[in-house]
Amino acid sequence: MRGFLATSVGVVCSAALILPLSQPSGAIAAPPRVPDLPGSTQSLPLAPTGEGASDRSLGAATEQGVTKLDVRPFSLVGVVWDDVKAELHGTVQVRTRAVGSGDWSGWQDVETHNHEHGADLDSAESTSGKVRGSTAPLWVGASDGVEARVRPETAGQAPLPEGLRLELVDPGEGPASEGAVSEGAGLEDPAAEGPASDGSASEDPAAEGPASEDPASEDPASDGAGLEDLAAEGVGRPAVYQPAPQGQNVLPELSRAETEAQLDPSVMAGAAPYIGPRPRIITRQGWGADESLREKTFVYTASVKAAFVHHSATGNNYTCSEAPSVLRSIYRYHVVSSGWRDFGYNFAIDKCGNIYEGRAGGVDKAVLGAHTLGFNTNSVGIAVLGTYSLSTPPAAAVTAVAKLTAWKLGLYGMNPLGKVVLTSGGSGKYAKGVRVSFNVISGHRDGFFTDCPGALLYSRLGTARNASAKYQGRA
Repeated sequence: MRGFLATSVGVVCSAALILPLSQPSGAIAAPPRVPDLPGSTQSLPLAPTGEGASDRSLGAATEQGVTKLDVRPFSLVGVVWDDVKAELHGTVQVRTRAVGSGDWSGWQDVETHNHEHGADLDSAESTSGKVRGSTAPLWVGASDGVEARVRPETAGQAPLPEGLRLELVDPGEGPASEGAVSEGAGLEDPAAEGPASDGSASEDPAAEGPASEDPASEDPASDGAGLEDLAAEGVGRPAVYQPAPQGQNVLPELSRAETEAQLDPSVMAGAAPYIGPRPRIITRQGWGADESLREKTFVYTASVKAAFVHHSATGNNYTCSEAPSVLRSIYRYHVVSSGWRDFGYNFAIDKCGNIYEGRAGGVDKAVLGAHTLGFNTNSVGIAVLGTYSLSTPPAAAVTAVAKLTAWKLGLYGMNPLGKVVLTSGGSGKYAKGVRVSFNVISGHRDGFFTDCPGALLYSRLGTARNASAKYQGRA
């Protein structure tokens, strides 16, 4: 049946209120609009479908989903469930109808990752009571129809989690100055750019061939600080660095000299630090983050000792001009649908190499993220928008990873070619309290049993490490 679901369907709007929908008669009723706050989330409960749908003896193991529905426009989809500790053992697939053309897509897989993305187990964010289990979100573009199916791994043996809901996210309109995002401007040809130390261009180190995935160990460091060592809510960061200016759409690129000029004089009194130029960063204001959604306070860790690289697993069917919409959708999915305090990653990078501020709190600060379960403390999470299990990441994105880590890790004295020891907060792969040696620039899979950041992006991390070190002036 087409048409909106009956009163059992809710729409989660910007203020996180659930408003009932009424069953229309005849033409689809115009959806209520929420002025002032951009974006909305439709939350549709899944019901048993397919063979055995009426056999209640199968219980929660029965395939669940929704048949073809006309819905309000949306661009991103995911599935959530009640218990964050419950795992979804099965497959999730969706097909959508494009706005305008009316064409239905083929079935698309939604990554059913469980637990590996999110706040550490003992953190206030994880124990807030708001967090739900969730799949990865999938970007599908402007759509007004949807069909979904969730199939258990083994019918009758592996029950699906309770409270399955399909989340349809409309990113809303972005800021007026969408010009902050570049569709290229040389970023598609990163070899045209180089790590400028004195304002002069040089060969782009990220354009070099793949490097060893096990670089020589330099500057080993001990984690030392657990969750109990977090700075107080709302308190700042290591005081030796001046904060980057906030409240603007773009933080412009700074040369190495300009970057070093922002350091406290006491830092510059000794040997010159290894720190890369600050890259151009599109702020939350620049990509249109609705600040009313997130928690109002910030949580910081003692330092930034490692960078974990991810792919967002949202698919590659987006243009770089759409990236702010993708970010607004992921942000809303993380906060409204999944119950997180804010956007999970500290930074995001699109396929054109544009860098975006992620979780709020200051781009140069040690903000506690929710990206690598068990190892969020004293690390930074960087998500490359897209899915790179079978697709090669663009060179511009790899270059951006190198530039961002050269600056961010350099602020905290870390060598991109080095090793670091972090203490697990409990990740499944490593039990709580286990001390683990990581590359300073690692992939998500190094800390958890996951494909993330995808095999083909993971294979480029050696290149990113070498390039990052060169941007820092180490070679």
